[in-house]
Order: sequence, then C-alpha cells, then structure tokens
Amino acid sequence: MSNNFFDQDVKVQTDSLTLFAHEILKKYGISGAEIECINFEFNATFAVSTESGQKYALRLNINSTRVASNILAETQWVRSLVRIPAINVPAPIATLDDQFVVSALHQDSGQMIYGVMYSWLEGEELGDEPTLDQLRTVGRAMALLHEYSPNFTLTDGAELPTFNDFFWGTQDYLFSSKSTLIAKDRELIEKARDLIMMYTDELHATSAVHIIHADFHGWNLMWRDDQLSIFDFDDCGYGVEAQDIAVALYYLDTPEQDAALLDGYKSIRPLPIYSENAMKALLLQRRLLLLNYLFETKNAEHKEMLPAYLEKTIERVSTFLTDVTQ
Repeated sequence: MSNNFFDQDVKVQTDSLTLFAHEILKKYGISGAEIECINFEFNATFAVSTESGQKYALRLNINSTRVASNILAETQWVRSLVRIPAINVPAPIATLDDQFVVSALHQDSGQMIYGVMYSWLEGEELGDEPTLDQLRTVGRAMALLHEYSPNFTLTDGAELPTFNDFFWGTQDYLFSSKSTLIAKDRELIEKARDLIMMYTDELHATSAVHIIHADFHGWNLMWRDDQLSIFDFDDCGYGVEAQDIAVALYYLDTPEQDAALLDGYKSIRPLPIYSENAMKALLLQRRLLLLNYLFETKNAEHKEMLPAYLEKTIERVSTFLTDVTQ
C-alpha cells in the first residue's frame, strides 16, 4: 500500500488501523479482543472489549504532532488526577513492561504511530447541547483542575508545550511557506495574530502558568448519573487559566450558557483576571487554530469544511479587528 495511505477511503484506513490496533494490544497482553473504531477524526480511537469482559479506549495518534515525551507527560498528569476524588478521569493503562506510551511502525502508512490506552468511561458525551446545570458542573470541574494543577510537577523525560506561541506548538499552515491563503486574507489574519499575541503575552506575564486541559468541550466530557468525567488530554500543556476558559466558551452558543459555565467555575474559585478584549482575542485564536488544522489535516471530511470555514473566519477576524481597535 502506498504512502498516500491517509488519502484513501476511510474504510480502508480504519480497517488497516484496526488490524494495527490488534498488534498494539499484544503489548498489553491482550489478544482476541473485539475492537471497534469509535472516533476517526484528529486521531483514531478504538473501543476494546476483552474476552474477560474488560473494556478500554485505545487512542492512536495518527494526526497529532505530539511526541513520546508529550504523551508521557499527559499520562503522568492524568494518573495524578485519578487520585483526586472530586475529579473524574479515565486511568491510563500500562503495558506488560510497565510503559504508558506505546509505538510501532504502521506498515501501510509507513508512519511510526504512538498510542495510549485508558480505562473505559460509561455514559454519553455532553456534545453540542449541554443543559445549563451540566455547564455549571463543567465550570466546577475546570476550576478543580485549576486548583490542583499548580501543585503538579512532571518527572524527567516528560515534556509539554507552553501555549505562549500563536500555534500552541503545532505546525504553521497560515503564514509559513505552506500557506495557501490569498494575500488579502493572510494580511487580515496577520493583523489579528499580532493583537492576539499582544494579549497572550500580557496574560502570560501576569497570570499563573500551569498545565491546562486546552480542549475542554462537550465532546471530551462524559455524563452519567449526574456525574461528569473528563477525557482526551492529548492537547494539554502549560497555559494560563483564561486560555482554558476561552476554549470551553468557544463551543457554547448563548450568553446563558457562558454564564452557567462561569458561575460553576466561580463556585469553586474566583475567575482569573482577563479583559473583555483579551477574551475576544483568545476566542478568535481558537477559531484560527482550527482553521490551521483544516489546512493541514489528512481527514477528508474535515478538508471539505475548509472553504465555508475560511469565509466565516474572515468575517470574524474583521469584526474582531473593528471591536478591539476602536
């Protein structure tokens, strides 16, 4: 099979990666398991059901630029969070030789793929339409993470990016030689980038910097019996609390939803200090990071979203520049 593996039909890709997942599971001493691909977007996630009745979630990093030291750091942080009764997260699973990060060469793509396995979370993802009560719980959960994280330290060999650069450690497809933006759009986005970085620099100079989840939204949150669980820590890194809050707010649709999430946060601890314009900047940055992803992704479905997404993004950039420069 050619090295254009990720340009092929999705079924071809998932069938190949499912076979690959069976090979990866041998590192955990698991054979004969039922494996189902339950998410195939940024990365590939598989539900693993063993012959003994145990269930796990295996994530294969097919798009992520995260390296082994980053994934190790992720598992270290989550392992520490497992020990906090008020925070619900899945537990990282160790291999037979007590490793939490696995890797192997995927022959069909010619790519070295890293993976990590977690205990299974029962329930339903919050998705796009959480209730206000659920959002208050989300706010409380984020605040609890922010309470704990400043006291956590990674061990040697584990590293995470610091979110004081525009692309949060990912590759630049907007301004580099890889960019396909027309000059007019690129110039407009560059102006927005400069303002976003001005506010980011101010926040990082005046706020506590510690590990944040950095992808806190309804599809990374599980709900069961009025209990919230947090998963998908693949994007975690060192940032300020306002950046975590901005990501969560980005995916909400109404002022009432925003207020519910922030009220939940404030029931645990005060909100971090940030200006209205700084929050607008962080919200737009999230949009631009997603635009950057659409330019570089191998996911065919996501690629199709790019033209409409770019058009709407340019509208939002123009509005932002008008709002913050008046």
